[in-house]
Amino acid sequence: MKLNNKIQFIRIIPILLLILIVSCKKEMPAQNKVNTEVSKSSDHPKLILTKAGVNLIKKELGNIPIFDNSLKEIQAEVDTEIELGIETPIPKDFSGGYTHARHKRNFLIMQKAGVLYQILDDEKYAKYVKDMLMQYEAMYKTLPVHPQTRSYARGKLFWQCLNDSNWLVYVSQAYDCIYNYLSKEEREKLETNLFRPFADFISIENPQFYNRVHNHSTWGNAAVGMIGLVMGDEELVKRALYGIENDGLEAGAKDNDGGFIKNKDGKAGFLANIEEPFSPDGYYTEGPYYQRYAMYPFLIFAQGLHNVKPDLKIFEFKDSVLLKAVDALINLSDADGEFFPLNDGQKGMSYYTSSLVSSVDIAYHFGGNNPELLSIAEKQNKVTLDDAGLSVALGIKNKKTKPFTKKSIELRDGPKGNQGAVGILRSGALELVYKYPGHGLSHGHFDKLSFSLYENGEEVIQDYGLVRFVNIEQKGGGNYLKENKTWAKQTIAHNTLVQNEKSHFQGKYEIGSKHHSEKYVFHVENENIQIASAKEKNAYPGTIMHRTMVIIKDNEFTNSLVLDIMRVVSDNKNQYDLPFYYLGQLIQTNFNYKTLNFLTQLGNSDGYQHLYLEGSGDATGENIKLNWLHNNKFYTLTSITSNKDELLLARIGATDPEFNLRREPTFIIRKKNTQNALFVSTIESHGTYSPVSEFAVNAYSNIKNLEVTFNNSEYTAIRIEYINGKIALFILANNNASKEAEHTLKINEKNYTWKGSYYYK
Repeated sequence: MKLNNKIQFIRIIPILLLILIVSCKKEMPAQNKVNTEVSKSSDHPKLILTKAGVNLIKKELGNIPIFDNSLKEIQAEVDTEIELGIETPIPKDFSGGYTHARHKRNFLIMQKAGVLYQILDDEKYAKYVKDMLMQYEAMYKTLPVHPQTRSYARGKLFWQCLNDSNWLVYVSQAYDCIYNYLSKEEREKLETNLFRPFADFISIENPQFYNRVHNHSTWGNAAVGMIGLVMGDEELVKRALYGIENDGLEAGAKDNDGGFIKNKDGKAGFLANIEEPFSPDGYYTEGPYYQRYAMYPFLIFAQGLHNVKPDLKIFEFKDSVLLKAVDALINLSDADGEFFPLNDGQKGMSYYTSSLVSSVDIAYHFGGNNPELLSIAEKQNKVTLDDAGLSVALGIKNKKTKPFTKKSIELRDGPKGNQGAVGILRSGALELVYKYPGHGLSHGHFDKLSFSLYENGEEVIQDYGLVRFVNIEQKGGGNYLKENKTWAKQTIAHNTLVQNEKSHFQGKYEIGSKHHSEKYVFHVENENIQIASAKEKNAYPGTIMHRTMVIIKDNEFTNSLVLDIMRVVSDNKNQYDLPFYYLGQLIQTNFNYKTLNFLTQLGNSDGYQHLYLEGSGDATGENIKLNWLHNNKFYTLTSITSNKDELLLARIGATDPEFNLRREPTFIIRKKNTQNALFVSTIESHGTYSPVSEFAVNAYSNIKNLEVTFNNSEYTAIRIEYINGKIALFILANNNASKEAEHTLKINEKNYTWKGSYYYK
């Protein structure tokens, strides 16, 4: 049975089951017992804004600059919309289309208008929200499902239930703000014909969307729960917190991204969506792009729960992980505040987005007033118009701000923090992001032990990110493009090892989702030698990959040096490819290569079909160097090679007739017919070019020679010789990561003794 048919079938069962469950007043399982009773008091607003908060805001107006400016901007925006009039068109478009954009604009403006009514006491804002809600009430009673059929869970106002949930999360706040402005009859009309049917549609009528562990479901849970809090509907709040019992979903069904719908443990609901995807460090397994997206429903619903149901102690749940998640997200951004595009992630998304403005404000207000968060709020230069935003505004006004200093950090993955991690090494202007966590649910990529490198917020060695032009209608309705699966998710699209031109885990989510890499070493206590090391044993059965990334700081040189060691041990002989997706203009190599008169595909599948081979050369058994210029800075990759290695110059863009992919370069070191392999490279930022003075400074590498002086199953030793005559030696203990272990190794008749997993001098 196809998924669409399954969905139609399973939609009917949960509705009948829920009727039976509600009518029988079935008791919640013992582990889920908590008071879900919601006050039906007319004491509104109570969800995000509170009556006490509104009174305090009114007293402080005119004396809190960042809040006053935010208020002024929002008032101007809403006033403009009111002058244009209300429009609620019949839905027909994908993301980026007119009807989609209009309904999205409507829910954003309604939320803001509701807040303005509370703060400014101007009835025009309440009337605007009321009139628009009444138009939606008249429409929704007879509205069919959305005409676009791409989604596994079609909405009504939007092409997917996810966006319908967005609508209800924001509109519930607007409804709370004008609740007392409406008559009892008006409220009953809206709740009976709009809000309750809306909540039922995205939940019991679409359990495949609602009853799972995923960012989609988090929005659904928050939507149902927030309108339940406003309406005083105990059953909706319970449904939001714990999901739907006996949902009728079949194991093995998948969503549009290929991810499993039903959680293997049957968990669902808002609390499960906090418990499962977040690690104890606040890392969200789908990656920072989707963590940013999910943080709004997580924190805005949590804020409502805190205000209406303080006995739940939601901000203390799982050791306050929602508050930790805000710090984790900030640490997952570069020097410019842009999130690292791990897994499916659009480049350029940053903590300046509105969801992070609210996240920072809420984390500050409910998380102990951390003064470092105020420095992020100052950069954002806006606050939310509620109790949390006022708290931040007062903190800034009272000069409590301290800088948020991003340091090297390891963020563990998995509910218990034992499913690998993301390691971030920071040294001066350099930031190295090393990825060794779990798969990341349906938005994960097949790129175990991959890395990316930044300098001053600019990508140097890139992670491609996603293939999607979000909300740009001309490109697939603003949705994911097919190349996201055929290119961006594939292993060759990343800076990590590819065996026999096949992706990790055969490129199959059902295999990759079962495994995670294993942390080996993460040591950043010494700023002069920082190391992140991990192993991967499951990506290719019979092959073990062990990659160690090191940042070395030496005051004799302007910038720190990256040392990259990839050891491969296999049961069989294979072809190994290790790509480096450098950004910029190739300047010089020290190896000979031939360019091709006609571009050809590098391969036929697993992402190779999207690479053009532009040139190739053979290594000579010595160090090879690739020198390039990017953002007026010089970089050099130095690698140890054998005389059998092939060197490939390639470019993204093959078999891409609609130009969905960026035409960017890569350099690939290929070892053929090899059982065990060792890839060793250094990456340097070492000089600058001025287009004004037309001077190139330090345009050449500082590395004279890179050499493997010892390598077996126990130890690997790398000798680095600089052009100024300095020599350094790095030794890694390959099988003993203990900080207390004592080691002695003889290299070239000299004994080296040290304590811990590595030696450097």
